[in-house]
Amino acid sequence: MTYTLEVHGLDKRFGPTTVLNQIGFTVESGSTTAIVGPSGCGKTTLLRLIAGFERPDAGTIALAGRVVAGGSWTPAHRRSIGYVAQDGALFPHTTVGANVGFGLPRRGRTTARITELLEMVSLDASFATRRPDQLSGGQQQRVALARALAREPELMLLDEPFSALDAGLRAHTRRIVAGVLEKAGITTILVTHDQPEALSFADRVAVMSAGHLAQIGTPSEIYSTPIDVPTARFIGDAVVLAAFVTAGTARCALGDIAVASNSAHGDVRVMVRPEQIELTPDGTGVSGRVIDVEYLGSEMLLGIRLDTATGTDTGRVTVRRFGATTLIPGDHVRVRVVGQAVTYPA
Repeated sequence: MTYTLEVHGLDKRFGPTTVLNQIGFTVESGSTTAIVGPSGCGKTTLLRLIAGFERPDAGTIALAGRVVAGGSWTPAHRRSIGYVAQDGALFPHTTVGANVGFGLPRRGRTTARITELLEMVSLDASFATRRPDQLSGGQQQRVALARALAREPELMLLDEPFSALDAGLRAHTRRIVAGVLEKAGITTILVTHDQPEALSFADRVAVMSAGHLAQIGTPSEIYSTPIDVPTARFIGDAVVLAAFVTAGTARCALGDIAVASNSAHGDVRVMVRPEQIELTPDGTGVSGRVIDVEYLGSEMLLGIRLDTATGTDTGRVTVRRFGATTLIPGDHVRVRVVGQAVTYPA
């Protein structure tokens, strides 16, 4: 297994504030990693350290086996890294072609090469004569990507490049960018605060919290078996309830649920996702009352207060339903859990 990027024991402080604390991870060659976390968690600072825009206070960064920070220092312009910022950072006073050509060595700034790079990001040659203010937000980001690709980097860094786009354009541009990078075989790191974007874009997802890495794994691992309750709640809607586990079964306000961990026993908290909770028309399951209905287009979220709630649990759970529903607040329902629950210490 070969790694394009290896990060070990990375620390970064600004004055008395520790922004990054003992960050360590590796990125396999040709893979895509998304770093996701709330605003202020340190993810953009981490990207700037990898790019060479900032120096770490401790730790090392190696690119394709060469140490570029920690012990030795390689400036940003000598690292084989492409960087696309949130706003694209195109030069407004010149043409698209000149923007793309800026990433090329002087002898390589041919019309044919610039056209080739534009076509890589699904823009035809006619875009070369336009100026950035004549492009949509998505087109500007694709031009920024073409400029970054011009250097034929070993590693591509994307710093929230889709966040300023509207929802439909964001998804379209994200698919184009992902396809371009996959076809080129370029190792990529995406920084985002958008959880669905991270899960859909990347092979691996790293969740950051308050300057440290909470968890890193495949999108399925991060969503299905988050390492703790804060990560579970950050990465997606989560139903968390007090429970008592015995013989691989958790007893809680949602009834008896199989648990994923054989080692769990006694008092715990259990987590299930809203799509694991289903309405039961046959009288099985536990009873509750609809307290709110949130319409999201292709799906609906039902807030349900369980009749079985005890202790400190509020008894409120969220049920995800696809398609329309005739249920309204006040309706009585019965629900049950499909699949296993994840357990955490009480």
